[in-house]
Amino acid sequence: MPHFLDDKGNIPTEMPKEARELASFLALVVDATTKKSPFSLTKTEIRCFKKGCQGLIKSEVLKESNEIHWVCSKCPNEGRISDWKLTKWDNR
Repeated sequence: MPHFLDDKGNIPTEMPKEARELASFLALVVDATTKKSPFSLTKTEIRCFKKGCQGLIKSEVLKESNEIHWVCSKCPNEGRISDWKLTKWDNR
């Protein structure tokens, strides 16, 4: 996550639009996941960013790596977020 952030921990406005949108999506996932810190996939209210997909994101904190794992409920879109601790979206 830090490679998307500036020195103050913000998502830079100068970043290309696609990268800024992805960084904003990841920030939403970190925010939603760390409010509950589930260790199994839990539904969020975040919509998938894949064009045409109407799925919602499910996320969890992986115990072994402390990464946030997220998956879409309708398409194969999924990923992991590392180095999210101590970002402004960390609600622990």
